[in-house]
Amino acid sequence: MITLIIVGLVSGIITAISPCVLPVLPAILTSAIQDGASSRRRPLVVVAGLVTSFAVFTLIGGILLASLGLPDDLLRWIGIIVLAIVGIGLMIPQVGELLQRPFERIRPIQMDRNGNGFVMGLALGLVFVPCAGPILASITVLAATNGVSWGLVALTLAFSAGIAIPLLVFGFAGQAIFGRIKAVRERLQLIRSISGAVLLATALVIATNVAEPLQRAVPGWLASVQNSIEDNDSVRDELDTLAGREDVDTSLSGDQLTFDQCADDGGTLHNCGPARDLPGIEAWLNTDGGEALDLDELQGQVVLIDFWTYSCINCQRTFPYLTAWDDRYRDDGLTIIGVHSPEFAFEKVIDNVSDAADRYGIHYPIAIDNDFETWREWDQRFWPAHYLIDQNGMVRQVHYGEGAYEETEMLIQQLLDTPPQDTVVADPGNHTVGRSHETYLGYGRGYAKANGDYPRDEAHDFGTGPVPGTDEVSLSGTWTVGEENITAGAEASLAMRFYAADVHLVLAGEGTVTVSLEGDPSYREVVEVSGTPDLYDLYTGDPTTDTIHLDFSDGVEAYAFTFG
Repeated sequence: MITLIIVGLVSGIITAISPCVLPVLPAILTSAIQDGASSRRRPLVVVAGLVTSFAVFTLIGGILLASLGLPDDLLRWIGIIVLAIVGIGLMIPQVGELLQRPFERIRPIQMDRNGNGFVMGLALGLVFVPCAGPILASITVLAATNGVSWGLVALTLAFSAGIAIPLLVFGFAGQAIFGRIKAVRERLQLIRSISGAVLLATALVIATNVAEPLQRAVPGWLASVQNSIEDNDSVRDELDTLAGREDVDTSLSGDQLTFDQCADDGGTLHNCGPARDLPGIEAWLNTDGGEALDLDELQGQVVLIDFWTYSCINCQRTFPYLTAWDDRYRDDGLTIIGVHSPEFAFEKVIDNVSDAADRYGIHYPIAIDNDFETWREWDQRFWPAHYLIDQNGMVRQVHYGEGAYEETEMLIQQLLDTPPQDTVVADPGNHTVGRSHETYLGYGRGYAKANGDYPRDEAHDFGTGPVPGTDEVSLSGTWTVGEENITAGAEASLAMRFYAADVHLVLAGEGTVTVSLEGDPSYREVVEVSGTPDLYDLYTGDPTTDTIHLDFSDGVEAYAFTFG
């Protein structure tokens, strides 16, 4: 247990300097100077409130809400509302005085200097969403499924103490820096108003999820450091013991490897044993009528089981790859199933998961695993993790955490026996949320759906094409539609309705493509095309919904649209 407590402490420290802290960091920094330099203890009070509420409600929040029949996202919204109220009270002194009166006779926590800070810290702890490694995943899942034990309490306290150390450094550093600035000492009410504005902005940022792209854009190297510390044999054994899994039967047959052994060599197809079931799924998203999927019925297809939770930044960085694989290989026989096992109580709300799926452009099936039955069936430890299953129902690859995208896609191609192609190159941090999907123009992977049916592999005059719907391509003039591309003939043009900040198209041949936007008559670009297939930029700007029109010279080939 000592090893686990030490690892929990280190894991908490890493978590507090990871991108996950970005939404609450401004509040921590400015909270230190809300009373000028007069309250040296203020950072300690704020951080104490944060780790107290985080530890308590991580352990018993879900149980408490369930026993009282309250909404699973209630605590998060309480935290957001309290932050906003405290912020308004700091910005407007009259409002602050009104808020303080009900607490004047309450000791020791009053809505004055330190009491205000502790309440604010409590609110921050309710909205603080750390990155999930094996330690935090174990705390969350064990608290929800096994109940609270002394070992789990000790691990939670160690993790919370680890979180507190960097946050205290940030708070005291901010106090020391700002305390040396004369303007801060002399304009106390202005500083309080600025701090209140920061708190109000923090509440709005967390409520609207607008910080997620910034968090994803921050390099994720700390995740690999965290995994190297938390995901090793000794820590796995300690966590299994804490979960009461020390007597699990690990006997294997033939050349079968354990999931952990398969994960140690994720670039090769292995025998990782038969796929396990998907028990206890509360609901299904992105299936016909919410119909449940059965792995036995999916035999004959390649299946990728991806365990995720929507507020996990590490999971969010994987979405561009998963959605791209779904676009590329669904018609070839790949089924991706996202098993959503919630890290926090508010992630149990199915509408929240559905909204997140819309934000990230996830269209593959999602299984809602709120009671962690599927999580435990697969001996899961943390988010994200995926399991690649072949057509015979055998697990062939296991990968924990981010990364290994190229290796995984090459194994998908190998199992599907598809023609080799370049693997997906995605930008997890800077893509437009909800952007249009990659769209292939050849009939082998997609086609101009707006035109209905038409001849293939021969020149055909489409006349004036119909108006395209969202994410549809409409062809006009003469085109030869082949398996991988379309080739322009006389007066060839196309139109596509899209939403994105960037529009790109793979082109080949010799000639030009003239680009215009229906919603911006002044936009006109001529793209010079020369040589073998390459990616050409058609539009770069702010995210927009528009119809792009392309006029092609004879002989130019077009393969696939991508969007950013």
